[in-house]
Amino acid sequence: MKYLSVIKTLLLAALSGLFFFTGCSSDQSPDLIITNAHIVTVDESLPEAEAIALRDGIIIAVGDAATIEAMAGRRTEVKDAQGRLITPGFIDAHAHFWGVGSLRLQLDLLGKPSWQSIVDAVAAAVDQAEPGDLIVGRGWHQNDWHEAPARMVGDLPHHEKLSAVSPQNPVILTHASGHMTFANAYAMAQLGITAETPDPAGGEIVRELNGSPAGPFRQRASNLLAPLRNTWEPDMAQVVRMAEREALSLGITTFGDAGTPVHHIREMMRVHEQDPLQVRLHLMVRDRTDVMTEALPELAGAIAGDPYFRVSGIKRAIDGALGTHGAWMLEPYADNPGTAGFNTTPLETIREAGELALEHGLQLAVHAIGDRGNREALDLYEALFEEHGVYGPYLRWRIEHAQNLHPDDVPRFRELGVVAAMQGVHATSDGPWVARRISEARAQRGAYIWRTLLENDVVIINGTDAPVERLNPMHSFHSSVTRLMPTGDIFFGEQVMTREEALRSYTLDSAYGIFRENDLGSLTPGKFADLVIWSGDFMRDDTDTIRDILPLTTIVGGRVVYTAP
Repeated sequence: MKYLSVIKTLLLAALSGLFFFTGCSSDQSPDLIITNAHIVTVDESLPEAEAIALRDGIIIAVGDAATIEAMAGRRTEVKDAQGRLITPGFIDAHAHFWGVGSLRLQLDLLGKPSWQSIVDAVAAAVDQAEPGDLIVGRGWHQNDWHEAPARMVGDLPHHEKLSAVSPQNPVILTHASGHMTFANAYAMAQLGITAETPDPAGGEIVRELNGSPAGPFRQRASNLLAPLRNTWEPDMAQVVRMAEREALSLGITTFGDAGTPVHHIREMMRVHEQDPLQVRLHLMVRDRTDVMTEALPELAGAIAGDPYFRVSGIKRAIDGALGTHGAWMLEPYADNPGTAGFNTTPLETIREAGELALEHGLQLAVHAIGDRGNREALDLYEALFEEHGVYGPYLRWRIEHAQNLHPDDVPRFRELGVVAAMQGVHATSDGPWVARRISEARAQRGAYIWRTLLENDVVIINGTDAPVERLNPMHSFHSSVTRLMPTGDIFFGEQVMTREEALRSYTLDSAYGIFRENDLGSLTPGKFADLVIWSGDFMRDDTDTIRDILPLTTIVGGRVVYTAP
């Protein structure tokens, strides 16, 4: 059966790390020894060590200081870590590379405390713009605001104030979740969006009582703004370098990109070919089925062996976000009983993506936040596995977010071998309003249930979903081990991870989530020398210090790629 080749492809990918160790120099002494450190290896055979030796980009030894220092030769650099924590480089399993880089080139609205502060930011941008110039921004979230807008439609602002400060400029502002967009009057007029414009399938134009668009566009309704929004195309080289620099400065050595269109992947490839990336980039393709069908023979094959640039998956979204009432739920929302969310991509389209993933030996990753979205995704995976006679655990297909689960579906993750790609920081940033959205009982039963999944032997891989959240992995690590919300309350503390589990979810398990556990994810001899020296010890220090810890040195492939100022 042709799909048996899929397993061969994936097994070869998993074993690829065994073939990168040739070409060493005749001098077998290390290039670099780092000693006097608290090294947490994420390797069960030697969980902690004092020193590590690197040569030709590979870890060659880990152990006690005396043994490792005795390996030094004439060309060996010996670095004293002064007792600092060293861990494997972090692998953000789910973030958005283009989004992280491009956020630096538009209005950054993450964490803005009020609608007025966003209006003020737009007004300042208008002052610097020419009439007719498009103004774009990202990161606003109504649940972050300390005071309600003066004029609202439901729980969302009306465009009145924003339009008043931008009468001659189109303004399009993307919600922090990426699942809702806001437009001012000028933008809507340019696009011909009126009270007569119908809601598209899987989305909603938020309206005033008279039917006039109020400014917010939920879920697939945001596509109505795309003809204007897509005219903003920053320079790809600039975007890539900004994202790369930010990742390395935060200790992220491998970046799992969660969905990029084909034309952006090709542009990123050109940037990488001209000046190779220093962060390892794994990309999921997210595009129309016909575009992927044409492009995947090239994209999934030509760069499969590059340890710094790989297309490894296909991304689809079955529903929206909880913050926009877009997550597809089994029961209506407690605070908006008129809706149970949206199925944003037809199930048949997701099935087609699964067929392409099987054909090209790629993973399928489906964004599913609501409990119904997760159930439907699991049903679809199970049907495809049975239809094509493949063993699901070999494929390591993923569900991205898995934020709200019905208890009946938890064991199915293990049975089907589905990886839960979850972001720790989402639980604590969403936590203050989750119970209000879906009820206290449903939240306790199924929202961000890390401990329940781990006890069912489900692999959880961690990340930030940046730019939905900040890319800083310490925010997700802190949330994973404390579940401490900004309010000072704990979000169902029985679901916390241990520090060891949280670190593994960001390193070795995240490597498993991209078929690279044989060459990444732990400080094991024979693996790539990707590691971080940290300013503080998040494995030992008080939890209230974790969010402030930053890398002092980031090393990828044995090369120092970032040093703190």
